[in-house]
Amino acid sequence: MSNQHHSSSAGDRHRLEGPKNHYLSYIISIVLTMLAFAVVLYGGLDRSFILFFIVGLAIVQIIFQLAYWMHMKDRGHLFPIMGLAFGAFIALTAVIMAVYWVWW
Repeated sequence: MSNQHHSSSAGDRHRLEGPKNHYLSYIISIVLTMLAFAVVLYGGLDRSFILFFIVGLAIVQIIFQLAYWMHMKDRGHLFPIMGLAFGAFIALTAVIMAVYWVWW
């Protein structure tokens, strides 16, 4: 029996990312958080604009975190992405139904 091991078993499936990508994604996350704080600290803006802006930044940061920190951009993550999308659909449906129920 020969012991045949390929030196690139898992290395080819997932591209190795250097620390540069991690530093860049961390800096972008900090900038998004600082933007949210800056909008709230400014205080001269309409309250509904602040709310939609912060929720928009949160959605962008969630997508960014999933793509770069949780490596959902790589191959082989279809089922976790589908599970997250289904969970988001259920949560959004629950929120819409709760708001509809309270305001009806």
